[in-house]
Amino acid sequence: MSTRRVRARRGEGALLREEILRAAEDLLTEAGTEDALTLRAVARRAGVSTPSVYLHFADKDALVEAVCMRVWDELGRLFTGNLGGDPFLALGRCARAYARFALDHPVQYRVLMLRPSAAPGVPPAAETAFRHMVAAVAACVETRVFEGDPEELALGLWSAVHGCVSLLIAQPAFPWPRDREALIDHIVRQAGFGAAVYSRLPGTLPPSKELAARLDEFGARLAAVPDEPSRRQSSP
Repeated sequence: MSTRRVRARRGEGALLREEILRAAEDLLTEAGTEDALTLRAVARRAGVSTPSVYLHFADKDALVEAVCMRVWDELGRLFTGNLGGDPFLALGRCARAYARFALDHPVQYRVLMLRPSAAPGVPPAAETAFRHMVAAVAACVETRVFEGDPEELALGLWSAVHGCVSLLIAQPAFPWPRDREALIDHIVRQAGFGAAVYSRLPGTLPPSKELAARLDEFGARLAAVPDEPSRRQSSP
């Protein structure tokens, strides 16, 4: 049961906003859906009047986005923690971390990435996620694992991982493989190696049989590389 909050003193607006966000975050965690975040319910939990909430958030959508953004800094820390070392392997780690983050925060991911933003312009969550992916891809371009524009390549990789986790979140009743980590790993490998090959393709491809033969030759050459720890590339 909430207790009516005393009137905030001048200069305490930021503190009140934080209290409102904490109350909204608690409701979101308890309910598991953004539907629970009515302005009246949040005001009651925070111990303030509903008009007090409107002083900081124009409407429910703005409040929902603000509370969901509170977890987004964690995504940046995950990317930073997985960068370093071999760029191609680091990209794979970052992509897997992105997928796990989305599945660990399905409500926040759905709100911020699967519906139109309440504010005009590029949504901050999407911009942040994309910039992290571009940074990881740019390191691969520098070492020539990929060739081409880092942003264009990052769009393809981001779309693949986002598509995977979006389907997992939006279609829970679909008969997905039990091992979701293996599914994510499969998608990341497909996207990573696909980008590496695609960035070197000629404008016109040979007929399918010839293309298959060349890919077989390429795979055989990779398999023939000595399995030395310093050269090992088990997965992107």
